[in-house]
Amino acid sequence: MEDDGGERSSFIAGLIENRAKEVGMAAFDLRSASLHLSQYIETSSSYQNTKTLLRFYDPTVIIVPPNKLAADGMVGVSELVDRCYSTVRKVVFARGCFDDTKGAVLIQNLAAEEPLALGLDTYYKQHYLSLAAAAATIKWIEAEKGVIVTNHSLTVTFNGSFDHMNIDATSVENLEIIDPFHNALLGTSNKKRSLFQMLKTTKTVGGTRLLRANLLQPLKDIETINTRLDCLDELMSNEQLFFGLSQVLRKFPKETDRVLCHFCFKPKKVTEAVLGFDNTRKSQNMISSIILLKTALDALPLLAKVLKDAKCFLLTNVYKSVCENDRYASIRKKIGEVIDDDVLHARVPFVARTQQCFALKAGIDGFLDIARRTFCDTSEAIHNLASKYREEFNLPNLKLPFNNRQGFFFRIPQKEVQGKLPSKFTQVVKHGKNIHCSSLELASLNVRNKSAARECFIRTEICLEALMDAIREDISALTLLAEVLCLLDMLVNSFAHTISTKPVDRYSRPELTDSGPLAIDAGRHPILESIHNDFVSNSIFMSEATNMLVVMGPNMSGKSTYLQQVCLVVILAQIGCYVPARFATIRVVDRIFTRMGTMDNLESNSSTFMTEMRETAFIMQNVSNRSLIVMDELGRATSSSDGLAMAWSCCEYLLSLKAYTVFATHMDSLAELATIYPNVKVLHFYVDIRDNRLDFKFQLRDGTLHVPHYGLLLAEVAGLPNTVIETARNITSKITDKENKRIELNCGKHQEIHRIYRVAQRLICLKYSRQTEESIRQTLQNLRDSFIEQRL
Repeated sequence: MEDDGGERSSFIAGLIENRAKEVGMAAFDLRSASLHLSQYIETSSSYQNTKTLLRFYDPTVIIVPPNKLAADGMVGVSELVDRCYSTVRKVVFARGCFDDTKGAVLIQNLAAEEPLALGLDTYYKQHYLSLAAAAATIKWIEAEKGVIVTNHSLTVTFNGSFDHMNIDATSVENLEIIDPFHNALLGTSNKKRSLFQMLKTTKTVGGTRLLRANLLQPLKDIETINTRLDCLDELMSNEQLFFGLSQVLRKFPKETDRVLCHFCFKPKKVTEAVLGFDNTRKSQNMISSIILLKTALDALPLLAKVLKDAKCFLLTNVYKSVCENDRYASIRKKIGEVIDDDVLHARVPFVARTQQCFALKAGIDGFLDIARRTFCDTSEAIHNLASKYREEFNLPNLKLPFNNRQGFFFRIPQKEVQGKLPSKFTQVVKHGKNIHCSSLELASLNVRNKSAARECFIRTEICLEALMDAIREDISALTLLAEVLCLLDMLVNSFAHTISTKPVDRYSRPELTDSGPLAIDAGRHPILESIHNDFVSNSIFMSEATNMLVVMGPNMSGKSTYLQQVCLVVILAQIGCYVPARFATIRVVDRIFTRMGTMDNLESNSSTFMTEMRETAFIMQNVSNRSLIVMDELGRATSSSDGLAMAWSCCEYLLSLKAYTVFATHMDSLAELATIYPNVKVLHFYVDIRDNRLDFKFQLRDGTLHVPHYGLLLAEVAGLPNTVIETARNITSKITDKENKRIELNCGKHQEIHRIYRVAQRLICLKYSRQTEESIRQTLQNLRDSFIEQRL
């Protein structure tokens, strides 16, 4: 397998659907040799669930069947790829290649776990589409890459994505999880970063990918989250452990997880007769992987030394399963028998090539030893040629850099060249303040040097076949090592590093519950607080008794930032990281939905209001009792009466569920919801008025908005005629009087039920409190006395 190119995605995805709106997906990660299968009902005609998964995997190739098999009203997955993923390579495979029976057999043979452990028998009957997608995906990979997947080497997960919090593709953009909003408009110099960019201080490619995957699909299992938080507790309280792990993780190569693909994929049989230039790259990559694996195994004793005294479950488990595992010592011994002890993983091109040529111990292969001598002789001749040119042409600063594409070339500072270069120099190119060039002698030596290196690679690969087969027997141990290093990189170099760079006590450990409240005390926006030193913190409290907040305030008062802040704090908590708040208790969320921003969607020929309605329809169709919904300015893109009616109706529908909803609006009439429904709470962002100007405080307070006619104030500042402003004030005054009378009537009508709900809310809070029994008894007595007093 060839190198996948750093942090670029290495997923290949297969897609197929049926007429019952079911979609099957198989996502194969070439880098970590893992296969992720998903099958689900596509609830939206715009394929939101499919888009969410494709956003998560970010595949480089998408494999689809040729003909449309979608239900009426659905465009089909092939058309979806053409419309929305035109930059991704699309491969159309014959319908017969999507064979679910063959897919089940392949997974049974290739999966690292036993079929019973995977639950394959049950899964086969219910999720045949994803198995069909797996058959086509594996067939394409083996044909395209010229490899055979090694038996019992794949990590296979079924419906893994839905075991985590689901964040749809629109919400990922609205919350700026991966990329800043309107990044293309603001340019690369924009100071605002995404959550991913803020946390991206990982040192390995695998750690960066794991971080991205966790942000797009946070955890739902409280035990796993708390295990990560316990690890962070120990890292934050034990500086020696934190700095020790940071230093040790630097000893492991950046691409440690990449070695897996070279052991999980076996090249198709090649004889010496057909060996040639095309196989050189594969041979070189295979040798590089063994050197990289040797370097990683050499660093394991250092990791064991740091983790030996760790106390938390996660780190002690890593110590027992990795550091005390004899299989790694066995692999290292096998490598040591044929690989030279002095060989190390290197990133400098010529040093890496030299290490690869001399990786094998001397004396094992005679042809290899001859090729090595030729390589050394030509390398020495090239350096002698450079010394000769320095003296002959008086170029003391002539350098001899190397890259894999061009080989050796000369680099001469322009200031040393008087007039033209001597005619011996060819391929002259200006490059900044230097001149890059070559010569006929250098070109000839380059060809001989490259040919010798190629011969070294091919002979080394032939000698290493037995070692590769031996290492493949322990592929599960290598998979475990790669996963552990990625996880440690994320926890130490991302989470712990981010927390340690903040002032003391700015981040706190969140508490997570299955059915408790969502309470964040003095929460802050994790991205914006790093830009604005005077960022104003705000709190939130939601429970079963108050599951909807209506947030009011003028433009630029902080409503949209607050909605983002709540969601990002929940996401941080559920990936197992500390959160920017004084205190936080989070009810585990299964899905986050957002309805934010207003703009026409030209691709789907939708107006602003139609886009709003489609996004809202998707929320209504997929919301559950444990979802978190944030909606910003619903209904403002149509007439005021229709917009208010739609916003009110949507609120009433969401109120009937146990989902938590934060609804930001300019519509004062929506505040009346709190007078009718006791589980609605109205908040507003405080704004001070000075000299007819709005002074934004960005402080969230209880109750309705108390800024009289802020729209008229802005209109007056804009320069509208005084007569127009006065007429507007008179009309607004009459409308406000009518609304106030209606609100007073509703308050009197529903006063009793509001009192009962407030008592219920206090009781729910007591259920999750940590007070002593005596304190709780006293609180209950006070609550009872207060309730009786209000009724008298």
